[in-house]
Amino acid sequence: MIDLTWNEAVSGISGSISLAAWVFLLLPQLVENYTQGSADGISLTFLFIWFLGDVTNLIGSLWAGLVPTVTALAIYFCFADSILISQCLYYKALNRSKNAALEEEENVPSQNEETPLLVEGSVPTSRRQKRPSFGDVDDSNLGLPGSRRRSTVSMRSQRRPSSNTLERILEEPTPARAWLKNSTSVLFVILAGAAGWAAAWQTGAWKPSPIGQEVDNDPTPIGALVLGYASAVCYLGARVPQIIKNQRERSCDGLSLLFFLLSLLGNATYGAGILFHSVEKQYFMTNLPWLIGSLGTMAEDAIIFIQFSIFGEKDTGIEE
Repeated sequence: MIDLTWNEAVSGISGSISLAAWVFLLLPQLVENYTQGSADGISLTFLFIWFLGDVTNLIGSLWAGLVPTVTALAIYFCFADSILISQCLYYKALNRSKNAALEEEENVPSQNEETPLLVEGSVPTSRRQKRPSFGDVDDSNLGLPGSRRRSTVSMRSQRRPSSNTLERILEEPTPARAWLKNSTSVLFVILAGAAGWAAAWQTGAWKPSPIGQEVDNDPTPIGALVLGYASAVCYLGARVPQIIKNQRERSCDGLSLLFFLLSLLGNATYGAGILFHSVEKQYFMTNLPWLIGSLGTMAEDAIIFIQFSIFGEKDTGIEE
């Protein structure tokens, strides 16, 4: 039996909380897309680069012989990423076809008893559709950059009776309610991770190991290191398109704040689990690419939190 030291306990608890955060990470964004009936808020470039990072992470972790939990988590992430990307592609294709059908319906001229019949197959000048030019400004394109992203939703909302509009306003979550919901969810993940570690420790599924003794004297294969650093670069670069998208549209509408909160929690506890376990040179260098990928993205998550604070959700365009 090996005595449990405080740093091993903190390392084990942190790793278990990180695992719980990663397991539940993509669920809030999947629910957000389903609720909105749209995936316009999240950048597909962000998802594709992140998926590439998970693939290189999986191959690199297998090659480097990392602990089984890291490899299993990488497999799970590749599967979950595929589901989220498929959902986003589905909603984008569905809404594109709906928008095209709506625009075609609105462009059809209305017919009444006084409408003259076309005699020679020519369309009268007054009935011809005017092609919009670059300098045209009207109610459909007036506003901040990106304000037409939900144009069809806005038009449908404007046609609704005032009673439905009032009901929708009353159903909107308040900032205090959203904060309580997100805080409760994060607390639940932390407790679930800590309880999972306690159960694993009591049953013997998880055992402490003396610092540095589990380090393999064999150097990490160069190919695994290259893939590890490639995954770190992908993770660091993935959030850049999302940050640019939020800034360009001056909105975080369609994004789940809980998604990024769990990402921050998972990255922080993952790095803590590694550093509390050991700072031996060989162990540290083996995990350095994954440390960079996890801890480096926390700064980018902070930028997204600032955007959430400044922009919030975009006005739906409902007029009273």
